[in-house]
Amino acid sequence: MATLKAALFDLDGVIFDTEPQYTLFWGSQFRLYYPDRPGLEHAIKGQTLTQIYDAYFSGALEQERPIITRRLNDYERQMTFPYIEGFRELVQDLRQSGIHTAVVTSSNQDKMASVCQQHPEFTALIDAILTSEDFAHSKPHPDCYLRAMARFGVTPAESIVFEDSINGLRSGRDSGAFVVALTTSHSAADLQSLSDYQIADFGSMTAAKLNSLLPR
Repeated sequence: MATLKAALFDLDGVIFDTEPQYTLFWGSQFRLYYPDRPGLEHAIKGQTLTQIYDAYFSGALEQERPIITRRLNDYERQMTFPYIEGFRELVQDLRQSGIHTAVVTSSNQDKMASVCQQHPEFTALIDAILTSEDFAHSKPHPDCYLRAMARFGVTPAESIVFEDSINGLRSGRDSGAFVVALTTSHSAADLQSLSDYQIADFGSMTAAKLNSLLPR
């Protein structure tokens, strides 16, 4: 029987409730560059910056990428990072139970610096933080989660991945881990086919309950 040894968390929409703030940022950018295509900020949820640039800021708009990146960096420095309900309690329970914890995010180290500035306690909560600089392929490729498992010396069968985006869930699923979807960005119905379990937040989660979810 598999025993849970590692819990791997995406960042935005999983640990921190930041998706509404990113929707506002990207809404402002798309209104500048695509005034005739309202709602694009909702279409790009869960995509990495590279994926957004490739899809919407190529060709004549490629020269705008450094400008948008500076705006995004400035925006992230003044963002708030409210925890998803129950996260801190769950991660403390996991660590007390001897289960490794890691952040696995497509965000960069500058973004993590903004997070840690607002939450100095964050690095003490988590065993490892993997950012975009730590893996060769972005989500939906499973590389990021496989690297996190390798860091702890655990197998996919011993791991749970927590994600909220379509690309993130595909990454977790292709890594072979048990996948829990948070319904912070999409409905449970939209995420059901890409995940093994769906939750609104971590309020009812414990290390024991998560361990019981693993296939026997």
